[in-house]
Amino acid sequence: MKTATLLLSFFLLLTGHQLFAQSLVKGQVKDTDGQPIIGANVMLKGAYDGASTDAAGSFSFKTKSTGAQVLVVSYLGFGTLEKSINLDQPLAPLHIILKPDYRQLQAVQISAGAFEASDEKRAALLTSRDIVTTAGAAADIMGAINALPGTQKVGEEGKLFVRGGDSYETKTFIDGMVVANPYSASVPDVPARGRFSPFLFSGMAFSSGGYSAEYGQALSSALLLQSQDLPDESQTGISLMSVGASLSRTKRWENTSLAVSGEYTNLQPYMSLVPQRQDWIKMPETKAGSVVFRQKTSATGMFKLYGTYASSELGLYQENINQPESPTQVNLYNQNLFLNSTYEEVFQEKWTLQTGTTYTYTTQDITAGTTDVNTGTHTWNGKAVMIRDLGHAVTLRTGLETQLSHYDQTFQQNPKADTRHGLVNEQNLAGFAEADVYLGSKLVARPGLRWECSQFLGQNALSPRMALAYQAGKDGQVSFAYGHFYQTPEQDYLKYQQPLTFEKAVHYILNYQRTFGKRTLRVEGYHKQYQHLIRYDAPELLNATQINNSGHGYARGVEFFFRDQETIKKGDYWISYSFLDSKRLYKGYPTLARPSFASTHNVNLVYKQMIDPIKTYVSTTFSYTSGRPFHNPNQEGFMQGRTRNYLDLSLSASYLTTFKGHNVVLHGACNNILGFNNVFGYRYATTPGQDGQFAAQAIEPGAKRFAVIALLISINDAK
Repeated sequence: MKTATLLLSFFLLLTGHQLFAQSLVKGQVKDTDGQPIIGANVMLKGAYDGASTDAAGSFSFKTKSTGAQVLVVSYLGFGTLEKSINLDQPLAPLHIILKPDYRQLQAVQISAGAFEASDEKRAALLTSRDIVTTAGAAADIMGAINALPGTQKVGEEGKLFVRGGDSYETKTFIDGMVVANPYSASVPDVPARGRFSPFLFSGMAFSSGGYSAEYGQALSSALLLQSQDLPDESQTGISLMSVGASLSRTKRWENTSLAVSGEYTNLQPYMSLVPQRQDWIKMPETKAGSVVFRQKTSATGMFKLYGTYASSELGLYQENINQPESPTQVNLYNQNLFLNSTYEEVFQEKWTLQTGTTYTYTTQDITAGTTDVNTGTHTWNGKAVMIRDLGHAVTLRTGLETQLSHYDQTFQQNPKADTRHGLVNEQNLAGFAEADVYLGSKLVARPGLRWECSQFLGQNALSPRMALAYQAGKDGQVSFAYGHFYQTPEQDYLKYQQPLTFEKAVHYILNYQRTFGKRTLRVEGYHKQYQHLIRYDAPELLNATQINNSGHGYARGVEFFFRDQETIKKGDYWISYSFLDSKRLYKGYPTLARPSFASTHNVNLVYKQMIDPIKTYVSTTFSYTSGRPFHNPNQEGFMQGRTRNYLDLSLSASYLTTFKGHNVVLHGACNNILGFNNVFGYRYATTPGQDGQFAAQAIEPGAKRFAVIALLISINDAK
């Protein structure tokens, strides 16, 4: 027993020595100029022992840890340093030098051509919330983007036309993956809408030119949408609108979420009350549903799956300028299935992998009088991107992607005519490399190169791109962007099986941006040169016998944007102005001319105000667009006519309240509340009348005004 007591006493003495022995770790942290760094964190990796540096950059702490350890030193704006030490030996004072990491400082960012918008970014110019609160946008992403400089209002289309570019030259991307059909189906003179709800996205970046080498197949613009991660909580959403209803359910677990929604839209009740210019047979009706699954796979990994299906149909009589007594009956039926899955993970703190795939199936049947056109398209896209930090001043992005598409169309002009068949099977391969190189705290460069190969065209293309940004003063910066951009011609041209090549645009952009407080000022000038645009030898494609890439053109202009979220308490306003000079020789144009969608002057004034006493958020938007060109065969020349100026004053208001603890929003909106008589263009008869003049028909909105009332209810799960 005595022996056991002695052994126990010896063990306690031994362990007591180990328990109470401590090592002293001390030293000093400086930058590369020899200046002390105040407030740097110094700690042992995997332990809680550590300290912060004082005014002299010095640190000192004691630790009970023993043996080989890793000391981690970090400070915002500098690269993290890891240093191996041995605590079983006496430690001399450590002298640590931290190198700047300009990527963390973000004192200067490339802004030429780009309007970045993210809920996480303090310098956001446009957030997701702005989409639904901008009067006149009707909660449509494309509608809100049209309130920014660089865009052209083309009311009969409802799509994005950017800096003298046609709508097909702008591409939409979700989480880096291209969207084959971003718009709802429509027929001539009935505007389309974006297919996606703004509530799906946490951030948006609208690039009106000079965008990253990661994105291709877009001559003019890229709209980048970043989907949300895991939602904050489980909830049920109910929307009751004057034009339809929707129901959604979101369930949140610890690392997983699932959201299911259904939507039904029918314009018949509304259009029956509000007089319409069109003679409707079947007013627009849409049935849609979506599923969103998100899984946090690790501390840095995320998997997302989004799927949506929609079917829509409409029918109306459209005036036939050549036979006024026999209007043309037009019917449309469309189905669209879209699947998008992405996965992102960080490896060893240096590598980031981003992968994704999308699949789109669209079928559309249009009948116009005796003509029947049925089109089916399958599109699949796969992409992988690797991001690697090289030192403290360089980030390298490399990637590969492929797109497969199958386009099948049948065209029959009348029941007795032969059926024409258009078939296009295309595979596009692409690879890119791009680096953000921080040349100090005031200058950053982004060189990039993109390679594309079209199997159908049998063509390769190399796209060099470069962007620079320099900090000018405390709050300002100057940016420059240059690049070559290639796009495969639309499948409506490829189906004729004639030898074609890539269309091309070269961008030059110079930008000044100043952000001070909650105010942002941007002034930007640009020049675009178009080459190898599609041309054909007839006014209409249907009658063409030759299609080639002999078209060309240019677009140049100056844009101004100012946003102020500070001066007026709980108020927010922005002013945007665009000047555009553009001409093209393309499609069936006989000579170089300003295209019909390009207006010289575009102005948008947006003002928003929260009125606390009545818990109401009010928004108003005034838009002005100078007259757009059109071809008048009764006058000499080509595209010599001009429409009257476009004017619109829109208003929206949202009343915010709660009911039994749940959020309730009553929303009302109306565009063109002053009833301006807007005209988008004119359509002319193919043959002159007895007076020798070609009869004209104005292209106008379906109604002077469009109004909507909605009740939105968000039911959160009880906690």
